[in-house]
Amino acid sequence: MLNIGFIGTGIMGKPMAKNLQNAGYTVYFSEHFEPVPADLLGEKGFACPNPAAVAEAADIIITMVPDTPHVADVLFSEQGILKGLTADKVVVDMSSISPIETKVFAEKVEAVGAWYVDAPVSGGEVGAVAGTLSIMAGGRDEIFERVKPLFEVMGQNITLVGGNGDGQTCKVANQIIVALNIEAVGEALLFASKAGADPAKIRQALMGGFASSKILEVHGERMVKGTFDPGFRISLHQKDLNLALTGARELQLNLPNTATAQELFNTCAALDGSNWDHSAMVKALEHMSNHSIRG
Repeated sequence: MLNIGFIGTGIMGKPMAKNLQNAGYTVYFSEHFEPVPADLLGEKGFACPNPAAVAEAADIIITMVPDTPHVADVLFSEQGILKGLTADKVVVDMSSISPIETKVFAEKVEAVGAWYVDAPVSGGEVGAVAGTLSIMAGGRDEIFERVKPLFEVMGQNITLVGGNGDGQTCKVANQIIVALNIEAVGEALLFASKAGADPAKIRQALMGGFASSKILEVHGERMVKGTFDPGFRISLHQKDLNLALTGARELQLNLPNTATAQELFNTCAALDGSNWDHSAMVKALEHMSNHSIRG
């Protein structure tokens, strides 16, 4: 089997790497930033001192880090992946970053004879653990087919959207939809609670109708119970909506509801909630209404 490099073992990356190991792949990790989690090391997991060493050891190198500058650093720093790449190896970035910068990164990687696929994911920690992530890829058809068996270990809904950068564009669109759905669920449950109804019962009833959604199911329950440990941190969703709003300015688009969702996340951040799960957007709505759906 192919040797895999995996850089970024956070909330999402760690279970994704673990699923690859469970499928039989040997995975190489970098300790340039922090030690590799102990439960990833052993017969199918090896620590390398830096990303360049990971690239030397692996046939396909996956990155799963927070933001565009982190990907740039892992790829192009003095001991970055590019230093260890040789012809025909593949870099797969599964982070959520700028579509514009992604195209630049792909050009630099392919200039040395290697290949690049951008493949951001959706599904949160739950999907990462279960191996049910949605994966939206951008790259060449034949390279996508080469890495698809890895995607099938980590996800279920796997789509080649188009060329390099198109996967990241799809992820930005996904994050717009998710944020606006969180806002809608939060407003609905807040309205129900302020009107004197039980928001848990309201959610249960709505789950059987046209308003049903994954957001209502998972994040609505978090809102009702007040369980806001991340999942997916507000700070990361702020980053993704910033990509959307920056892109909208460049494309001369108006995304008014996306801007509103970002302001609600900004309110959460002002309440020291940057590390809350993004379902905690409801706390911004509660703050402005001086009413909590949890009583």
